[in-house]
Amino acid sequence: MKNKRQEAILSIIARSDVETQEQLLDLLNQAGFRATQATISRDIRELKLVKSMTGRGIYRYERAVRQEQPIPKFNSAVTESIVRVEVSLNILVIHTYSGMAQAVAACLDSMKLENILGCVAGDDTIMAVARDERAAALLAETLRNMIHTL
Repeated sequence: MKNKRQEAILSIIARSDVETQEQLLDLLNQAGFRATQATISRDIRELKLVKSMTGRGIYRYERAVRQEQPIPKFNSAVTESIVRVEVSLNILVIHTYSGMAQAVAACLDSMKLENILGCVAGDDTIMAVARDERAAALLAETLRNMIHTL
């Protein structure tokens, strides 16, 4: 029942400008779903719906835009520590100046990127294991762009 109700919510917000939970509850009732305001509130949270302003100046519920791979946010001291980045299948090898690998790896780990499974750092080299080859290639490209624009 929950899955069908949540599918109905997504369908309703896709075709209507729903401004409030009460309006959403009314539209769900019209579609044959009985729910409480508390249930709708949980559904909104679980579906990660957000309110955004339309071109007409009203707010409406919509699905949050999710980035597939977040763009890393490094400070310049960290990015300036990276010398080069290499990829082999799903493993990134990140070369840094001597003594900087652990700081860069700690920064990567702190970002909690869903496609990076973990990092191991030595003195000047980091091995980062990505979830798959595509994720490794995307992160390598991002890091290379960052170090080449300095």
